[in-house]
Amino acid sequence: MSEPFYPVIDIEYIDPYPWTVIPPRDGEVGPFEEWGDIRSWCREEAVDLWLDRELDPGPNGIDFVASTLARCAEYLSPPGTDHWLFLHRDHPTDMPLAVLADIGPVSGARDETLRVLTLADDPHAAQTPTVRRFNSRHLGEGLTAFRYLPQEDSPHLLACVRYAWRVEEHGADVVMWTATEDVSRVMQASRDVENLAHSLAIYVP
Repeated sequence: MSEPFYPVIDIEYIDPYPWTVIPPRDGEVGPFEEWGDIRSWCREEAVDLWLDRELDPGPNGIDFVASTLARCAEYLSPPGTDHWLFLHRDHPTDMPLAVLADIGPVSGARDETLRVLTLADDPHAAQTPTVRRFNSRHLGEGLTAFRYLPQEDSPHLLACVRYAWRVEEHGADVVMWTATEDVSRVMQASRDVENLAHSLAIYVP
C-alpha cells in the first residue's frame, strides 16, 4: 500500500480585493467541514464584497452576487473536491474568472512532468503555446504556458493559462490553471493571476 500524501496547498498572502477564495471542500482541508451551507457563506461573502468596495448594492446586488458565487462554487468546487478555487472580479457584479490550483505526489521526470501539467505541447492548440519559466516566491522555479484552444461546440477559442511546479523538498507537483473565452478578461487579470501564483506555498499538516 502506498504511503499517504500529506502536503497541501497553503496561501502565504493574497490581496483580498479581487479574489474570493474557496478552499478544498473535501472535508479534510479548509473550513467547509464546518460550513455545510455554501449558499449562506456566499451570501455573507457578497455582503462583504459590497462593503469592502464601499459601493451601493441596490435592491438586488447582494442576491445577484451571492447566487453567482454559489453557482461557481457548486459547479467548479462541489463537495468532495480537493482543489482550491479562486474567483477573480474587479467589480462585485462581474462574471468571475475562475482559477484553480491542485497538488499531488511527484510523478515522472521533472521537466517532462511540468510540460505535461502545463500542456506546453498540446497538439490541439490553435497555435504553438507560449511557454516560459516562472520563478515563484515559495514554490521555486516552474513553468507557465499560454495557449488558445478550439472548442467543438463553440466558434470561440479558449484562452488557457497554466502554471506548474515540482517541489522536491515535499515530493509534490503543484498546478494552477484558468481558461475562458473572454481573452481580454485573462489579459486584464494577468497581473493578479501572476501574483496569485506567487502566493501559493506548501504546508505539511
